[in-house]
This record gives sequence, C-alpha cells and structure tokens, in this order.
Amino acid sequence: MENKTVAQIVASDMRTATIFKKYGIDFCCGGGKAVTDACEGKDVEASTIFKEIEMLDAANADTDFDNMDLDVLINHILQTHHVYVKESTPIILEFANKVAKVHGHAHPENIEIAKLFNEVAIELQQHLMKEEGMLFPHIINLAIANRNKEQISVPFGSVQNPIRMMEHEHDTAGNIFKEIEKLSNNFTPPSHACNTYKALYHHLKAFQDDLHIHIHLENNILFPKAIAMEKQ
Repeated sequence: MENKTVAQIVASDMRTATIFKKYGIDFCCGGGKAVTDACEGKDVEASTIFKEIEMLDAANADTDFDNMDLDVLINHILQTHHVYVKESTPIILEFANKVAKVHGHAHPENIEIAKLFNEVAIELQQHLMKEEGMLFPHIINLAIANRNKEQISVPFGSVQNPIRMMEHEHDTAGNIFKEIEKLSNNFTPPSHACNTYKALYHHLKAFQDDLHIHIHLENNILFPKAIAMEKQ
C-alpha cells in the first residue's frame, strides 16, 4: 500500500473510503497522493491508516468496482449516484431555502449555504445531463466494442475531451461543498436548532459523502479505464 495513491487504494476496496473520510483525507479529486503525503498536515500517521485498512475483513470485501466492466460500472453510477442526486436535491433545496428564510437573520451563514446549494444543484443537473446524454453512452459503446474486438468512431475527437470537462465540473462541485462544510461548522447545527435546521445539515453531509464516492468512481476508475480502452 505504501506505493499506491489514496485513490488507488479506495479503487481496490471501496470500504477504505470511510477510513480516509474519517481523517479528512481527500480520496476523490485530490486522491492522487501517496498516503504518507496525504497525511501531512492531518492529525494522523500513515501507519495508523495502513493498520486500519489491514483490519478490514478480506472475506467481506466490498464490490470490486476496479475490475467491473465499464458498462456495468456506469449502470451502477446511474442507478445509485445519479438517482440519489436527482431525488435528494429538491428535498435539500426546500430545507435550505426554508432555513435561510427563517433563521438567516440570526445565522446569516445559512443564506450563503442556500445560495451555494442552489448553485451546485444547477451545476449538477447540467452535469448529469451531459454524462447521460453524451459521455456515458459513448463509453458503453466503447466497452461493448472492446469485448467484441470491434472499432467504433469517436464523435468528439477523443473521450479525453468530455472527460476533462467532467473532471473540471467535479472540482467545481467539490469546492462548493467545501465552502458549505466550512460555513455549516462541519455540518453541525447549533444546539437550539429546529428539526428542519437539523435535517438540512444532516442531508447536506449525506449529499457530500455520496458526492465523494460518486466522483471517486468516475475520476479514479471509470475515466482512466475509458481513456486506456480508447487507446487500445
């Protein structure tokens, strides 16, 4: 593991994402670092992380996304993460706008949180449409052609072109959520918070957690394999 990046470790066993998440180590957009380097400035030693990973029961290993056929992986991303974004976004928007309206005067950070989530909601809606309408269908065709040892045409020069755009949009969404996390005091509502206030922060954290896994599966597994497959 010492020679692998954080992203590679999580790609080989998705359960390790919770370990890195616990110590505030980025495993999606910034997952290209070795564990030792990623631990710099964090309150944890690399040896501690390695020990916790080794303690995971290999017999109950999580789904092996790293060796999954790309069309199967895309279907998982669509059914799990795209569906989650579409179903949870309107709920969180309702909570965020209500909390900003009711509590914004006493806690103005919630006005900014509502604004930022509205912004990321629009960004992600457009992002999912691009993936579902253009990039994912092409990668699925690429995977099928690869299995059948066939050639296919590339409508946009190279799969790397839309992938670069998607990765940039991942960075944008991730950075917006870092700001939301900071404004919300790590998604910690004040002691006097009402249930809607608490529900908002709970759902924001769950959304960020899902987004990290979502981005990891694409940036660190799907996209590099699609680029390599196209070159073959």
